[in-house]
Amino acid sequence: MTSAAPSVPSASSRIAVVTGASSGIGAATARQLAAAGYRVVLTARRKDRIEALAEEINAAGHQATAYALDVTDRAAVDEFATAFRTIGVLVNNAGGALGADPVATGDPADWRLMYETNVIGTLNVTQALLPALTSSGDGTVVVLSSTAGHGTYEGGAGYVAAKHAEHVLAETLRLEIVGTPVRVIEVAPGMVKTDEFALTRFGGDTEKAQKVYAGVTEPLTADDVADTITWAVTRPSHVNIDLLVVRPRAQASNTKVHREL
Repeated sequence: MTSAAPSVPSASSRIAVVTGASSGIGAATARQLAAAGYRVVLTARRKDRIEALAEEINAAGHQATAYALDVTDRAAVDEFATAFRTIGVLVNNAGGALGADPVATGDPADWRLMYETNVIGTLNVTQALLPALTSSGDGTVVVLSSTAGHGTYEGGAGYVAAKHAEHVLAETLRLEIVGTPVRVIEVAPGMVKTDEFALTRFGGDTEKAQKVYAGVTEPLTADDVADTITWAVTRPSHVNIDLLVVRPRAQASNTKVHREL
């Protein structure tokens, strides 16, 4: 038995908005969705990065537009949303982790920022674009959470709390909009090695960032996750991938990782 071929996006649902598209998973997802036939709108705070990526995608014969946006700025998000009558796909990728301190000494400012970017940012963009997604007649909301949203680990409570909240946001939205022409897909990656995630988490400390992946010969890459997102988005309209957890083979759980040291 062969699997169904990826569906080609219809004219009314060909726009895909990707938040946090300036690097890592967001940039990789934008490239792959563009290659799959979507007109990709790249959003992130770093305007130079997304403009360069849009140029790259367009030069490859696909379609991309860059729009500088901070997803935590609700007024800016609402203004951004006025540009669209219909949208086919929204990939809520913007977010990230800060610090790895225990609950007893964690910085409340880090917790607040993680909640604002991962949860409130996702809420802002989803609320603002949901009417356009619905108007398309075939919309898809993707929430990029994490295995941190499904299990706890020491030293990660702030990020874990934010990702648990993001998971619940996706799960609740799916219940609340059932019957409308909009799917809600959650993709929860485990250990992904990108240029910036761990480095940002540890405040630019290269040594600490490298220890995260020490001895793991093949962690996931941004392209691995982007491929997973694109596969889920391009399923036939009646197929909803509620939750897809993806880890490298070497990672059995958030706390069980095989390392060859």
